[in-house]
Amino acid sequence: MSDADAPDQPLCALCERPILPGTPQSLHHLVPKLRGGKGGPTVLLHQICHNEIHASASEAELARLWNTPEALRRHPRLERFIEWVRKRPADFHSKTPGARRGGKRRAR
Repeated sequence: MSDADAPDQPLCALCERPILPGTPQSLHHLVPKLRGGKGGPTVLLHQICHNEIHASASEAELARLWNTPEALRRHPRLERFIEWVRKRPADFHSKTPGARRGGKRRAR
């Protein structure tokens, strides 16, 4: 199925491509739950787009700087990712390209 064949499908809040049935997807809390966003607004994303958001910014940065779809689309790494992923079919999925953001992660 091509992107043009999916006019009634929800759109990804990041890349704005249709989210086709069976395509990995998830809800993204615009303010991370651990930063006060529990119960706050969420947006539907392709899973690949959601993975890239969390690979691009820390939860503190997401809460403070990148807490709307419009802001996320202006993030320098996400701008490049969106340009790249928009050339793929709406049901495209792969591992998150590129390295995760720098910094140490705490053990869970």
